[in-house]
Amino acid sequence: MYRLFIAIDFPDEVKDHIANICFGVPGAKWVPKDQSHLTLRFIGEVEDFYYSQISDGLSGITAPRFDLSLKGVGYFPPRNKPKVLWVGVEKNEAILNLRDAIEKELKAAGIAPEERKFSAHITVARLGLQTPLNKVTEFLSANGLFKIESIPIEEFHLYSSVLTPSGAVHRKEATFGLL
Repeated sequence: MYRLFIAIDFPDEVKDHIANICFGVPGAKWVPKDQSHLTLRFIGEVEDFYYSQISDGLSGITAPRFDLSLKGVGYFPPRNKPKVLWVGVEKNEAILNLRDAIEKELKAAGIAPEERKFSAHITVARLGLQTPLNKVTEFLSANGLFKIESIPIEEFHLYSSVLTPSGAVHRKEATFGLL
């Protein structure tokens, strides 16, 4: 049994830049710098049989390389008590096309389609019930102008994830190059 997701990884200097804003919110469980990524598709638990189907399908994707820019911060769920803090991704047609190609291959492999609308972001923290709203507001204000431009994206990855008491442990299972 595998717990899988598909994501874009970032160079260390981008991860450092993101990590530099991750403070000042009591009760926040900050994502470790080495796990900073942009999830293209969370798959969840699958039987071993599906792993090779998924990997084979992803290896057939022919999508172009592209540049990605990060911009701003926010939280989920919108209009409710914040549970997740994130760094935003500027609108980018290439990432949407890659996401659609991934979804098509997963469907062909027998994986049920994602029901939630795709919202490109990098999760930076999960918030506890006792997290003060004013500290979330201060974080959003202090980092509203966060921006990293033109990050070259040349590949995406299939990850496995194991949940532990201290948090999820991610392992890169396969890498797929873009053209």
